[in-house]
Amino acid sequence: MPVHPAPAPTAQASQTTTSPLGRELTITEAEATGLRNNPQITVGKLQALAAREFVREVRSTLMPQVSLNLTGVGADGGSRLSAGYLTDGRMYSRAAGGVVVSQLITDFGRTMNLLSSSQFEEKAADQNAVATVQQIVLAVDQSFYNTLETKALLRVAVDTVKARQLFTEQIQALTDAKLKSDVDLAFAKVDLARARLLLLDAQDNYEASLSTLSAILGYPDRQDFVPVEPSVPVTPPAPDAAPLIQQALGLRPELRSLRNEVQAAEKFGRAEHDLWWPTVSAMGTVGGAPVRDPNITSWYGAAGVNVNIPVFNGFLYNARAKSADLATQAQEKKLQDLQDNVARDVRNGWLDTHNAYERLSVTEQLRAQADLALELAQARYKLGLGTIVEFSQAELQKTDADIQDTDAHYRYAVSQIVLAYEMGLTR
Repeated sequence: MPVHPAPAPTAQASQTTTSPLGRELTITEAEATGLRNNPQITVGKLQALAAREFVREVRSTLMPQVSLNLTGVGADGGSRLSAGYLTDGRMYSRAAGGVVVSQLITDFGRTMNLLSSSQFEEKAADQNAVATVQQIVLAVDQSFYNTLETKALLRVAVDTVKARQLFTEQIQALTDAKLKSDVDLAFAKVDLARARLLLLDAQDNYEASLSTLSAILGYPDRQDFVPVEPSVPVTPPAPDAAPLIQQALGLRPELRSLRNEVQAAEKFGRAEHDLWWPTVSAMGTVGGAPVRDPNITSWYGAAGVNVNIPVFNGFLYNARAKSADLATQAQEKKLQDLQDNVARDVRNGWLDTHNAYERLSVTEQLRAQADLALELAQARYKLGLGTIVEFSQAELQKTDADIQDTDAHYRYAVSQIVLAYEMGLTR
């Protein structure tokens, strides 16, 4: 599973606004729930099991084939022939039973190549199941961190409304005392209205994120989760993308699956070329006839070897071999394309992680400067040296800085999760 860095909360994010009745949910619990409830996990497992059974199906060709025959015949003793088939010299009335055994001796490698191809297909199905798990975990993690971010932004909005409500009440009192003008009160009320709109948007986004998280975890209705902030510290990204790309090329389950698909196609191609080789089989039969014509014995038995040598079949085998070779080439090109895409995705993910990490210090400085600017603007306004417009602008900048700082921390967390997924890392 991906590594989960913990975003450093802003000062406004230190308070909680979620209902104490909500059920706390850690990211580990969310991942386990998503894997347990998502039907794609079951689909991947079933497909892997089906591939395993196909291996047994191919391997059965190498084992003895045994069948039991029970025959009852009523015939005219003087019969010689029957329509549609060449028969034995005479047809006799009888009730007989016997066992027929056949065993493939050699087909010069064709069946072994088919078996090897099916085994690679089984490995590919296993890797596809792993890829499905990682995709679901990624979706759960992204939704979980999105919920954490909307929760933190909701706290920012609540604190903003509280601060502006208090300031508006103070300006209202000063206006009533004829110490401030109605213009100041109007500006304060406009800022309060903006804060309330911000709160409404934050509440809507938080509710939507909870609904999305609930759906990804397999719940038909929105659950009142309280996501718990992971306690893993923020770590700087890797200095170079090259080793990450090499690691991804070796670990990504999609690549492993496609490599197995290529090998399976190669083995199948060899098996199709082996169609021109002879097939040697041994056969034997033994049985008895407790009810029979007096002219035949009470038991029978025979053994033999059959060699099947293909001579001409309308170029069928040539076409099958050529088709298999072309399919192998197509799989090889698909593998090359996927490797290029994985390298590109890892490089882009590494760049996103670096950009998000650099934003952390910038937004932190922005928030500190916005705090200072608001304090100075508030002090100037109280002393009568500044205008309400100056103070209002400082408030807007403070709110924007808090939002940017919160977003930066969670963006970095998500970028690390995505990069870990692109590299094929698991917990």
